[in-house]
Amino acid sequence: MSLERPTIVIFDMDGTAVRHLNPRLLSVLEFLDNISYKAIKLFTWLFKSDRKGPIVPEWHDPEWLNENKKKPHLVVHRVLHKVRRKSVEQIVQPSLGLYDVLDFLKANNVPMALVSNGLGKGYGHDILQKFDLVDYFKATTFREDIQHSKPNPEPILLALKRINISIKPEDVIWYIGDHHKDITAAIEANKHIDAKIIPIAFALSAALAAIKKNLSPDHIIMSFHDMFDQLKPMFEDIGNEGQPQQ
Repeated sequence: MSLERPTIVIFDMDGTAVRHLNPRLLSVLEFLDNISYKAIKLFTWLFKSDRKGPIVPEWHDPEWLNENKKKPHLVVHRVLHKVRRKSVEQIVQPSLGLYDVLDFLKANNVPMALVSNGLGKGYGHDILQKFDLVDYFKATTFREDIQHSKPNPEPILLALKRINISIKPEDVIWYIGDHHKDITAAIEANKHIDAKIIPIAFALSAALAAIKKNLSPDHIIMSFHDMFDQLKPMFEDIGNEGQPQQ
């Protein structure tokens, strides 16, 4: 079964939209993010919940999308970014073929968003500015914007809210990520909206996750060059306004 043409596309940032010049750094950041996520859950369960209930992400919580809700302090994330003294262009660079895909989607009036478990301040927003990515994305979601990071679906759902367009049942939303938690977040987010969210596994690590989730090989794309080649024929009969040509 081939992929359906997207009407909205959401990109993960680290390891997807941008790649780390030192891949080990990304692995360390991912590891620390996972550890901090689990630690926060444990301490919340022990001290705030009086050890009642399961230690699981409350993915049904309607308070996710309340942007006025107090956000976590994110001590680990902030320490990491204070320790890091290099400018973002010395740490990451846009993934090969990214701009071809972004330009193509923008030309076809496909709204795009960017989500990340990393901080926006001092990192994510700097990446957007440095690499001229700001104008491509109608919405962004970073760690300080949310209560629960991926694999919780909150970042994806908040990004869809911030895009500020009416989501219809016929919408097809691609979520592109390079990690197991990206695939899980997309699958869980699909349970909470009427439209279809399609997880796209980007590169090897996410490909293995897609296989474990019994997704078809069509959900696996190894590079943005491959993605561009798949997108182009999908839009051949679409005019500049996103409607079929007469």
